[in-house]
Amino acid sequence: MSTTLLRTSTARSVLRAGASTSFMKAGMTGATFIRGKATLPDLPYDYGALEPAISGKIMELHHKNHHNTYVNSFNNFSEQMSAAQSKSDIASQIALQPLINFHGGGHLNHTLFWENLAPAKEGGGVPPSGPLSKAIEETFGGIEPLKEQFNTALAAVQGSGWVWLIKDKRTGQIGIKTYANQDPVVGQYVPLLGIDAWEHAYYLDYQNRKAEYFKAIWQVINWKAAEKRY
Repeated sequence: MSTTLLRTSTARSVLRAGASTSFMKAGMTGATFIRGKATLPDLPYDYGALEPAISGKIMELHHKNHHNTYVNSFNNFSEQMSAAQSKSDIASQIALQPLINFHGGGHLNHTLFWENLAPAKEGGGVPPSGPLSKAIEETFGGIEPLKEQFNTALAAVQGSGWVWLIKDKRTGQIGIKTYANQDPVVGQYVPLLGIDAWEHAYYLDYQNRKAEYFKAIWQVINWKAAEKRY
């Protein structure tokens, strides 16, 4: 499959999906939410291409069902927000904002997540190189210590959430941060690499053995995408 996903910043990914800049700023009463609709991105690989780390069945459900729900819900609530703004209905705008943030974050997070994966024959699992590799070495002591710290953070997620390798725009430093539910990486930080810790990302394959999923997914991590974001 082909893809037109932008492999750059969080803001550009939102704009690629058709959302307005007001979503990024999380504005309410003064924002205009509809300038175009978010769309479900194509994957740059077949659903079964990440096996055995992630099965084709779970990839299909995750992409066509879960991600698509976030896209449709974001569009729906954005339309409601636009209507509320046209009526100067402040109470409705306040009520809709968390729903837009949740589903918009789900769309953004998953769009970045698909880019962070690649079949082994297409470079999945190959360690990073260049400046990102140097930053990992300086910050964590190498790729294996990074994986260990990342997996520890993933195991500590209570309920649903994501763990991200991020770059601080102010300092240029990289680090690991946990985000609850579908909160996206915005503002001060650039998302370099994220792993979905929601049960829907692994349960069909691993049931309650989520630690096995956290270990296996590194076999198909696309570090090239992270290098471009860095």
